Amino acid sequence: MALNGGARGAAKDVEDKAEQVADHPWMEKAARAGFIMSGVVHLLIGWIALRGGFRSGGGDADQSGALSTLASAPGGMILLWIGGIAMIALALWFAAEAWFGGKRERETTDMVKHVVKSVGKAVVYAALAFTALRFATGGSSDSGQQTSEITGMFLQNAAGRILVGIAGLVVIGIGIYHVVKGVTRKFEEDLKATGGGNVGKAVVVTGVAGYVAKGLALVGVGVLFGWAAIGADPEKATGMDGAIKQMATLPAGTVLLAVVGAGLILYGIYSILRSRYASM
Repeated sequence: MALNGGARGAAKDVEDKAEQVADHPWMEKAARAGFIMSGVVHLLIGWIALRGGFRSGGGDADQSGALSTLASAPGGMILLWIGGIAMIALALWFAAEAWFGGKRERETTDMVKHVVKSVGKAVVYAALAFTALRFATGGSSDSGQQTSEITGMFLQNAAGRILVGIAGLVVIGIGIYHVVKGVTRKFEEDLKATGGGNVGKAVVVTGVAGYVAKGLALVGVGVLFGWAAIGADPEKATGMDGAIKQMATLPAGTVLLAVVGAGLILYGIYSILRSRYASM
């Protein structure tokens, strides 16, 4: 019993120290810098999409294309290192929030929702951090090709095709959630104004437009997953870049692509502004 009590005490000490690290001002600053890096990536994805819409340039309108563009810019490698480390800090902060925030809300019905959202964000930022650091070390990555290869493994049998179809529905659901979050301005719940005042109008405007545009792009990604599942063709599941390029083939596709590209740029601006106003 004493041994068990000692183990519990040691675990509690580790947990307390982890919470102190998560709450440290420098950890918060590093995590907020992660929002800036995410914003830069979305700015570049939006810019690549706009160029593609007006047929004035190529490139992949996804994370890999954005990071490749950044890597080739003067000082880009340094920015990738800084941004990658910052997004690791942001991923760790969301992971800590999932644990400690979940414990604070364990008596409420919001606990599962809080934990799932925080873990999901931690995974997203960790993946983006890994990709950024891969480019920073001189490596490369093709998000569309990787998505297609992974999807291809699942499309080899009926059960796998069902899973890909379900994944497509999930991504569509996430996209619709983004659109609703933008239209209803629910994202304002994630923000706080300095001194208790109202959040600036620029944050609200970029947030609304950005969430709607990103949601539309994600819906496109989900549709491509569903299309791949129906036709058992992994080449159709090429992620964000594939969805954006498919938009260009639709009637009034250039207009739609311009709207989505501009919206993703605004989402990038919102993410940068969020680095100041995010509730942490």
